[in-house]
Amino acid sequence: MSALAPHPSPRLSMTQVLLCGAAIVTLSMGIRHGFGLWLQPITMDRGWSRETFAFAIAIQNLAWGAAGPFAGALADRFGAFRVLIAGSLLYAIGLVTMGLATSGLAFTGSAGVLLGLAQSGTTYAVVYGVIGRNVAPEKRSWAMGVAAAAGSFGQFLMVPVENWLIGDVGWQQALFILGCLALAIMPLAIGLKEPAQAAASAVHQSVGQAVREAFGYRSFQWLMAGYFVCGFQVVFIGVHMPSYLKDHGLTPNVATTALALIGLFNVIGTYAAGTLGQRLPKRYILSSIYALRSLAIVVFLAMPLTPWSVYIFSAVMGVLWLSTVPPTNAVVAQIFGVQYLSMLGGFVFFSHQIGSFLGVWLGGKLYDTTGSYDIVWWLAVALGIFAALVNLPVKESAIVRAAPAAA
Repeated sequence: MSALAPHPSPRLSMTQVLLCGAAIVTLSMGIRHGFGLWLQPITMDRGWSRETFAFAIAIQNLAWGAAGPFAGALADRFGAFRVLIAGSLLYAIGLVTMGLATSGLAFTGSAGVLLGLAQSGTTYAVVYGVIGRNVAPEKRSWAMGVAAAAGSFGQFLMVPVENWLIGDVGWQQALFILGCLALAIMPLAIGLKEPAQAAASAVHQSVGQAVREAFGYRSFQWLMAGYFVCGFQVVFIGVHMPSYLKDHGLTPNVATTALALIGLFNVIGTYAAGTLGQRLPKRYILSSIYALRSLAIVVFLAMPLTPWSVYIFSAVMGVLWLSTVPPTNAVVAQIFGVQYLSMLGGFVFFSHQIGSFLGVWLGGKLYDTTGSYDIVWWLAVALGIFAALVNLPVKESAIVRAAPAAA
């Protein structure tokens, strides 16, 4: 039996990888974080129910997750550059057609399917694969924290910009402008173009062997279960909290500030999680994050709803928002190595997106049915406790494989 093969020497400059990867994630995640701001203007203008909008965004998350392993496998095999170029084009097309859609079906196809496919090729799984192959193991968790913090900064930066665009030029023109902005991912992708042998390193496993190994490994299953909960919580809050606050008499500016605060404090949370992942067991970091999320929601629901209670809740949730991303992906790399990191990260993220689908769709469905978000809030609390428990038994050591037979 032998442990994982040693990490190959870096092929690209770590500084280059982090700068370009962080900028790409800033754009791709920053644009999508503000989609909740479009819920009311689009549904009011088109005469749709909230469920129509929520279902499209739910499909977006599901398509993103379903396409993630395939985008990751392509990036592992042929390099991230080509996948990022295709993702950038799809992102621009999806945003433009989202603005042009006049039926629920067309809106689901654009805001749902096209943007979901685009995000699978422009976000964490693809970028983290490049980081894993080009950053030394002792700095990998920290580097992933830097990239995740960039995505958080994108939320902080883009949400006020998107709110201003909607108010100044209208929701439809705002989507067209964002479509042009998404094309900026293409020149940034050049910085993640690896040498021909870097993305497809010496073969130790086939794709099928890697998939069977991961899905048969209990710790991988626990990570997927926890990430399901992460998706449910953050996408429900991100999409439905603006409407929840407006329903309770708070102004749209409060919602905008809340989303921006989540993004700002998430810069701190994700960077801290990545840094702590170099020093502490990552399973304890993940368990603590999920438990604290549930506690924060309980306190938020128990307190009188005021702008300041919203801001405090947003700051606390911001620290916990995407702080699960660096330790989760670092554990996957630590257990299985980096050869199929983008693909395996894509599978874990698919679980996240199934949770996202249910969180955003149930938010709209149960609101239309009951006139309240209360059931979904408490479901998010229960799931957070579940995730805190299932991450505790995760084993972080490298998986041991049989030594290859002699020729």
